[in-house]
Amino acid sequence: MTIDSHKRHLLQWAAAGALAPLTLAACGKKDEAAPAPADQPAAAPSAAAPTEAAGPLKAAWIYVGPVGNAGWSYAHDQGRKAVQAEFEGKLQTSMVESVPEGADTERVLRDLISQGNTLIFGTSFGFMEAMVKVAQDFPQVRFEHATGYKTAPNLNVYDSRFYQATYLAGLIAGHMTKTGTLGYVGSVPIPEVLRNINAYTLGAQRVRPDIVTRVVWTNSWYDPPRETEAAQSLLTGGADVLLQNTDSPAVIQAVNQAGKLAFGWDSDMSEFGGQAHLGSCIADWSHYYRKAVQAALDGSWKGGQVTRWGVPEGQNDLIKLSERIPAEVRAEVEKIKASMKDGSFDVFNGPVLDVNGKEQLAAGTRADDAWMGAINFFVKGVEGTIPTSK
Repeated sequence: MTIDSHKRHLLQWAAAGALAPLTLAACGKKDEAAPAPADQPAAAPSAAAPTEAAGPLKAAWIYVGPVGNAGWSYAHDQGRKAVQAEFEGKLQTSMVESVPEGADTERVLRDLISQGNTLIFGTSFGFMEAMVKVAQDFPQVRFEHATGYKTAPNLNVYDSRFYQATYLAGLIAGHMTKTGTLGYVGSVPIPEVLRNINAYTLGAQRVRPDIVTRVVWTNSWYDPPRETEAAQSLLTGGADVLLQNTDSPAVIQAVNQAGKLAFGWDSDMSEFGGQAHLGSCIADWSHYYRKAVQAALDGSWKGGQVTRWGVPEGQNDLIKLSERIPAEVRAEVEKIKASMKDGSFDVFNGPVLDVNGKEQLAAGTRADDAWMGAINFFVKGVEGTIPTSK
């Protein structure tokens, strides 16, 4: 699941199908024992850290989809489990999966607070408004929101620079495609997803400037049947190397059945992709969760913060590269990854042109977070439409 600008709310999407009301007794599970961008309003002063009750710190995570064994929610839950193990005896964690974005989000948050949780992580962009509202009502509770852009004295934003690993995947796709047409299964048309589609295309165009990326939208973060249909549509249209911005392994499984190539997303999907798997674009959230939990434990936690990490911090990576990728291509990937780590290269460097040939980023300019958070266009070479708000 990385969104940085007030413009993002202009791009709304169709919500996933209505889900049955949640009950925390059924869904909750417990383990056993940076500066804000220029276009973001200045954060209010941080609230004082709440006083902890006797016993371990109680922290809770909420997920937009099922945890399963791959994908976005799975990756976040792996981070939760990592900090639970690291801070054993000092931390008690719980999680609620498949939380609908909207009114149910608020209800789940309030229920978790009533259970004594004083540190809460919301891991989907659509949780933002509910978290802002509940944070106002409970100033003694600390809130951490993944991929949003609104902060408060007791609410932070954290994000992941997926576009860096996505660019590397595009580079490989540019070498591996036979048709010159790539495919991308998009979830919802927000800057985070548009960033990744564009980065995938730019990485491929580094190899072949004539590369085309075709996009099909699911309008949902998690909908395996629809993801499968989108993948099959792209394959029928001539795409032979696919990437996705959806939360299940359905895309790579469909591609494997068709004998084409694809990348895993959010977590290691090599076991699902079979011969199709070229690599997986992953996020390791444990790095940020370790930082946030430690701060809560030692009293240094501060609200009003925005943290965006990527390849340099070890939060994003392209892993499990297939042996079918030529050695010289894998070496090229490692070289570019090293330049990302030392800061000498990043994905969006001008000139960047949109599909109409209009310059969106001037030559010699490196994009900042405000620019990336306001992306509402496809780069030249992307075929498809960006759904408009309803």
